[in-house]
Amino acid sequence: MSNNSLAIIFVSNGPGELTTWVKPLAQELHKQVNLRPKAHNCSISLNLVLVPCPNATGKESIAAKKWLLFEKITKAKNFWELLLKPKKFGAWPSQGLVIFLGGDQFWSVLLSARLGYLHMTYAEWIVRWPFWNNRIVAMSESIVKKLPRRIQHRCSVIGDLTADLTKTAKIDNPLPAGKWIALMPGSKSAKLKVGIPFFLDVADKISKSMPDCQFLIPLAPTTNIDEIKYFGSRKNPISKQYESGIKSITKAKNEEARGILITKNSTVILIQEKHPAYSDLSQCDIALTTVGANTAELGSLNIPMIVVVPTQHILVMEAWDGFVGLIARLPILKWCLGLLISLMKLKNRGFMAWPNISAKRMIVPERIGHITTTQIAEETINWLNSPSRLLGQRQDLESLRGDKGATKKFCKQIINLLEEKKLLK
Repeated sequence: MSNNSLAIIFVSNGPGELTTWVKPLAQELHKQVNLRPKAHNCSISLNLVLVPCPNATGKESIAAKKWLLFEKITKAKNFWELLLKPKKFGAWPSQGLVIFLGGDQFWSVLLSARLGYLHMTYAEWIVRWPFWNNRIVAMSESIVKKLPRRIQHRCSVIGDLTADLTKTAKIDNPLPAGKWIALMPGSKSAKLKVGIPFFLDVADKISKSMPDCQFLIPLAPTTNIDEIKYFGSRKNPISKQYESGIKSITKAKNEEARGILITKNSTVILIQEKHPAYSDLSQCDIALTTVGANTAELGSLNIPMIVVVPTQHILVMEAWDGFVGLIARLPILKWCLGLLISLMKLKNRGFMAWPNISAKRMIVPERIGHITTTQIAEETINWLNSPSRLLGQRQDLESLRGDKGATKKFCKQIINLLEEKKLLK
């Protein structure tokens, strides 16, 4: 296969999209096509451009850099500058392909137009700028039906990218025997500020009533143990509202080990710093999680879950998406307008967990409101004491998964488009 000089650019936003879409697709594309940076003498480069997003943490570029999959990584804060002065970020070939993999679809449209590159969108639910796409890859047939008939031929259904996650969930480091609960407080400060003290208190209450339970925190790629330590300390004002806290926390001694957190009530919680933690997660009986892409990950791994959003801390939640999320974060308006927006969103909300959104019905419980740690602890224990209910939720989650192989099909569509345009021979 002889390669013409060109750049392939993935456009994405937050930690969930990077983990479930960007990384698996980049790994597979490197297998099928010779690309820099892995193939040093190749004339085709794979690059990542991060875009502005209220759900981003600002640390996505650090996480992506560790993967060694991209020649250039442009931070979200530099996106507008990239549009205005692309040469400031290095030499860009005259030909290339921009692929949307998360965020606002308009950002990838702008970038492809600015660089004069081909454009492709992965559509999970809808294509917002269909005529600006040379090729569309869709999760389901319903997306094709929403497109104008004259461009439906540009769209191919490949399935759900997250359906392939189970392939990376092989158990390579077994957890000790017992009933395991995964605690997933979030990946950004606004969620960790609430999630860490809340979930630590839940863990203490479960441990007191059900001593054989064991706990695991799989760290998101954009956070670290130091942040967990900070948000579990009295430096975090919200932690003062809960009895629990952190007595000690130690990092893993090597890549195969896990960190250890001990609460003030002596509950032991293992911390998996290695990401993604699919091996550990696949061994858990249930997960307690906040809203976000992690609910899609858990669903794809068939792990029963309870989704928790304690709205008594609504002023620091900052959990909303898109334009609403940006408005709610404005410094001057945050306390009044941010609160009003959050209350309206909660009053008129639909489903918030991805499995429920996908199924259009309640498959996993969503506990959103003025909820207490005692309520969540009791509900978790009830689930653990009912194997048939856990099995039922697992089966419901499995029924939502599309056929595996979406990542390979996506790569095939990329290669086909480049070959059609005679950019790849």
